[in-house]
Amino acid sequence: MLKVGILTSGGDCQALNATMRGVAKTLYNKVDDVEIYGFIDGYKGMIYGNYKLLKPKSFSGILTVGGTILGTSRTPFKDLDKPTPEGIDKVKAMKETYKKLGLDALVVLGGNGSLKTANRLSEEGLNVVGCPKTIDNDVWGTDMTFGFHSSVEIATEAIDCIHTTAASHSRVFIVEVMGHKVGWITLYAGIAGGADVILLPEIPYDIKKVCKAIENRKMAGKKFTILAVAEGAISKEDAKLKKKEYKAKVASREYPSVAYEIADQIVKETGVEARVTVPGHTQRGGQPCAYDRVLSTRLGAAAAEHIISKDFGKMVSLKGTEIVDIPLAEIAGKLKYVDPESDIVKQAKLTGISFGD
Repeated sequence: MLKVGILTSGGDCQALNATMRGVAKTLYNKVDDVEIYGFIDGYKGMIYGNYKLLKPKSFSGILTVGGTILGTSRTPFKDLDKPTPEGIDKVKAMKETYKKLGLDALVVLGGNGSLKTANRLSEEGLNVVGCPKTIDNDVWGTDMTFGFHSSVEIATEAIDCIHTTAASHSRVFIVEVMGHKVGWITLYAGIAGGADVILLPEIPYDIKKVCKAIENRKMAGKKFTILAVAEGAISKEDAKLKKKEYKAKVASREYPSVAYEIADQIVKETGVEARVTVPGHTQRGGQPCAYDRVLSTRLGAAAAEHIISKDFGKMVSLKGTEIVDIPLAEIAGKLKYVDPESDIVKQAKLTGISFGD
């Protein structure tokens, strides 16, 4: 009998269920005798031995369902070697749960931190296969993560909706998009939604240049300006600060977020009224889009193939149009940032979009 454990860790997103379904349907289809155990609330389920035996019907009807049927939680990698409040050794406990169930493999659906932990478990001797999950699309070693395009759809719709009210008012409208460290969602949604200014963590902005772009639109007879701003957008001045200095500044910031700070600066610089919209966690919710349903099904099936062929210590990923794999050790601890010199940024600038630089 083949015994497989599966868990979803870190922030939730669309298509987690679809990916688990891809894993399960492939295993049920290719292996005569298989048991799949789902760990409740991510790595926490492995640590505390909280799991349930899943049946084929458990995976029925979940292709279009957002969130995760197993629940999730964050188990920061930096705290992995710190005991739980009850004094439990986390890594030891996970290994013991794995052995207690007699698992042949563990499938981890997660982002950067979760996959870093997956690599640690692989180094500890567990048979692990990873699947790249995050709305941020910042997992190293894959062109796309599942959840990203669904999130972009929601952020784009928010910008689309702002357009209709923007046409009625002579204001600046700022849509704050998720993305603390990387700006992939903001970049894609900003372009798709027709934003006039896009501000990303990877491209520090000059507020005077942002205001200049607004003034140029006014001079051209445009009644409004729309900004797509990543929640991790940073000014050129702040980008020069040391990490601790910047964290301290953010902690003492009088504004709820950078978008509100930018709005206040725009009002002071231009005299134009500014409004902020924050879609927030709606970007993680709802049904997965068609693209993510296809991608997650393919990644899930590929993960199952790795289990069947006993090819472990890998993350399945998308390169171009092909599903490939990459060693977990190669992607652990790395982030995939937006390259300021990339074609997509250059082409956005060619259309007149300002990045505030």
